[in-house]
Amino acid sequence: MKGVFLRALLVLCIILTLAGIGFVSYGFYKKLTTNIPNPTATIKVKDYGDITVELYPDKAPNTVANFIRLAQRGFYNNLTFHRTIPNFMIQGGDKAGNGSGSPSLSDLKDNVEVDKEYNIPGEFIANGYTKNNLKHTKGVISMARTDYSQTSSSLTQYGYNSAGSQFFIMTEDNNSLDGLYAAFGEVKDGIEVVEKIAKTEVYYRDSELKDGEEAPKDKDGNQINSDTPKKPPVIESITVETYGVDYGIPETNDVFDYYTWLMQQYYGSGLSAE
Repeated sequence: MKGVFLRALLVLCIILTLAGIGFVSYGFYKKLTTNIPNPTATIKVKDYGDITVELYPDKAPNTVANFIRLAQRGFYNNLTFHRTIPNFMIQGGDKAGNGSGSPSLSDLKDNVEVDKEYNIPGEFIANGYTKNNLKHTKGVISMARTDYSQTSSSLTQYGYNSAGSQFFIMTEDNNSLDGLYAAFGEVKDGIEVVEKIAKTEVYYRDSELKDGEEAPKDKDGNQINSDTPKKPPVIESITVETYGVDYGIPETNDVFDYYTWLMQQYYGSGLSAE
């Protein structure tokens, strides 16, 4: 009788053990097979409304990591859309407010030993990155960058790797940008806000200037860039729902010193204009 009881107890233990293994295995399986949603950014624009953007880390992982990191650290709070063009795009995210600024390493992380401005590698086909096939259709968000190619073909690569914090959102399809800029997401809600921002009043358009007419200047005598809003729409904040995923700190590269390069062309290596 005692032996029967022990055998029954052993069988019960084996059943419970197998059930436990099965439960744990199912838990791991479910975790591995559960689809984690793409991160979602909410861009709150003062007096205009909210723009909801789905980000695509499978297409441009480093670009997405950079955008998320800057947003999480409040970099974009109270910056503006400094360039708006109907039937094309709206551009913002520059801390200088005029399209000339780059973010700094201290905007990405704390305790930076040597702080300096940075750029990120361009994740698009022309730059040798083939995983990003996003097209610049209406609602797509992409990274702004500098184009040095018109100065010298030898500088093309520096332009490809010159994005920092500035982004633009398409208000119409434009396939001339495909493969040349790092698209990394798409508006899912609030495209009407994007369109409204694009129509904000600007100082002037290039097409409005008559032959020989100079562009208007600001109070300090500096030329105002075309497509500059008279009252730039303010980005109150950008928040990102990452669904528990840490996208980390992006890979960065140094900002190309265009002025030094230009002086070297005029005066030779090691010489200056002084």
